[in-house]
Amino acid sequence: MQDHIVVLTGAGISAESGLSTFRDNGGLWEQHSVYDVATPEAFARNQELVLRFYNDRRRQLASAQPNRAHQLLAELEQRYRVTVVTQNVDDLHERGGASNVIHLHGELTKARSSKYPELVYDIGYRDINPGDTCDRGAQLRPHIVWFGEEVPMLDKAAEVVRTADHLLIVGTSLQVYPAAGLVYEVDRDVPITVIDPGEPASVSRARFIRKGAVEGVAEWVATYL
Repeated sequence: MQDHIVVLTGAGISAESGLSTFRDNGGLWEQHSVYDVATPEAFARNQELVLRFYNDRRRQLASAQPNRAHQLLAELEQRYRVTVVTQNVDDLHERGGASNVIHLHGELTKARSSKYPELVYDIGYRDINPGDTCDRGAQLRPHIVWFGEEVPMLDKAAEVVRTADHLLIVGTSLQVYPAAGLVYEVDRDVPITVIDPGEPASVSRARFIRKGAVEGVAEWVATYL
C-alpha cells in the first residue's frame, strides 16, 4: 500500500507565486481591516467594498502561476497517495497538478448564494457584482470562509490527517485556528516536517526546514524519495 502524505499549506507557498499574503509587512491586512472585508457583518454593511476586494484578489490570481513547490507536491502523486489540505483560497495547487485538494477557507474561483449556502457556482476569474444572484434570487458572495463563520471542511480535513503516514507543513505560521489544530490530529508515531523561513508555532517532534516553500519542498522531496 502506498504511503499517504498529507500536506498542510498556507500563504507562504502562494507568496512565492507573487500572491499577496495577509499577515506579512505590506500584506493585505495592512491595506484593509479584516472587519471591513472578511466578515459577514462587513458584507452586510458594505457589499460593494467586499465584492471589489475579492474581485481584485481574483484578478491577481488569474495572472499568477503555480511555482515549483506546487508542482513538486503534485509530482509526489506518481509514487504516493497525496492529499493537500490548504488554508489558501487560490487554485495554484490544482493548476500545479494536484488532484486531491481540500480547501479549508473556501475558493476564490467560486461564488455562492448569500442566503442559500448550498448553491455554489464555479465562476473562474470573473467578477461578482452587486445584483449578481443565485438561481433563487439571492445576491452572490465569494465562496470564502470569513472570520466568525464555521469551517465546513474542517472535519473532513481532520479525518484525512488521522490517516497520514507523513505530515508535511508548508508556508504556514500555524497560528490560525481552527486550521492550526489539525497538527494535533496526526498519530504520535507519524513524522512531521515543517517548511517555513520564519518562526512558526512550535510543533513537538517536528523536523524544521527553515527555508522558503520552493527551496524547502525541493530539499524535502529529495530526502523523502
